[in-house]
Amino acid sequence: MNTYENAKELYAGIGVDTEEAIRRLSGVKISMHCWQGDDVNGFEGGGALSGGIAATGDYPGRARNFEELTSDLDAAFRLIPGRHKVNLHASYAVTDHNVERNALTSADFQAWVDYAKDRGLGLDFNPTFFSHPMAADSLTLSSPDPVKRQYWIDHTKCCRRIAESFGKALGQPALDNIWIPDGYKEVPADRLGPRMRLKESLDEIFSEKLDGTVLYDSVESKVFGLGLEAYTVGSHEFYMNYAAKNGLLCLLDNGHYHPTEMVSDKIPAMLLFSEKMALHVTRPMRWDSDHVVRFDDELREIASEIVRCGALDRVFIGLDYFDASINRVAAWVIGMRNMEKALLAALLTPHARLKACQDAADFTSMLAMQEELKTYPFAAVWDEYCARMGVPVRENWLPEVRQYEKDVLANR
Repeated sequence: MNTYENAKELYAGIGVDTEEAIRRLSGVKISMHCWQGDDVNGFEGGGALSGGIAATGDYPGRARNFEELTSDLDAAFRLIPGRHKVNLHASYAVTDHNVERNALTSADFQAWVDYAKDRGLGLDFNPTFFSHPMAADSLTLSSPDPVKRQYWIDHTKCCRRIAESFGKALGQPALDNIWIPDGYKEVPADRLGPRMRLKESLDEIFSEKLDGTVLYDSVESKVFGLGLEAYTVGSHEFYMNYAAKNGLLCLLDNGHYHPTEMVSDKIPAMLLFSEKMALHVTRPMRWDSDHVVRFDDELREIASEIVRCGALDRVFIGLDYFDASINRVAAWVIGMRNMEKALLAALLTPHARLKACQDAADFTSMLAMQEELKTYPFAAVWDEYCARMGVPVRENWLPEVRQYEKDVLANR
């Protein structure tokens, strides 16, 4: 009996069908963030990052244009099991001339649509509210300056239309997610006013009704940013209430909360009141530092909540980190494979059996089973999944990245 067959038999003994777990995982689409490939620089030719965003490190080989970035994406996708999506920011428009962000159209992203269609990928989208002269004071949709505020309202409207066009062109829904850096470094004299302006801006943005079968809108909160430590306009409470009242998705980024808050605990609460929700999965280290996602306890708990809530088709899962200190293609591969590992581990867990123990107040059996599951042969099922998906098993993907680095990245 080979390793996988032995694992299959052991899992069957606790009521888990490994074949069903593999089947379900193969249908999950994770949105891989393009900005890991170029340290969030985009294609506008701007200067340093601003708006509380920082990419640390200077590993050689950063992508500098559409051709290099898509080449790197292809290199990563060859090593990642399944068929997924690419998450874009508006600053990644592919044009031969300068286009203001408030004048972007779907034509400026046709190259991305052609790329995705050719490879069977989906696309998600984000307005870009940072690293721009009109956001130099880190105030956009909440700005007291009506000219600036209207600029960003128009930009967001453009982005919603672009995301809608993605969904129509590719035949799969696109998520358009709004995150703004707005806030203050010092304790503000007025907390209500900026949030009133943000609400008014959002009301105008969403007054335009688009095709909800191909476009999903989400809003993303944050607890603080660099240089914006005292007050963030788009807080969790603000967006959670706005989303609930207006039929939008609330996007939870697990780096955007106090370190003692766990997004895994928030997921079932959100799903109880919302048909769908969205995630940006990252790894905060002491703060929103956006480290490469590891196969750690919180990632596994996030995946477990999605699976045990029966919500694989209700949660938009996207990754969001940017590490410039290591090979950027490897960073994508590590994070994406770990997200899939976590989902597989969740699919290999006898949730109904554990729930029955909890409901019967048999916490001894529940704890014992939870601990014993940690040494079940999960890795054998993961290896089988990778082999069936035609990607390298275990660390055998790393030599391919090293060869790509030698042949391509080193020559940039």
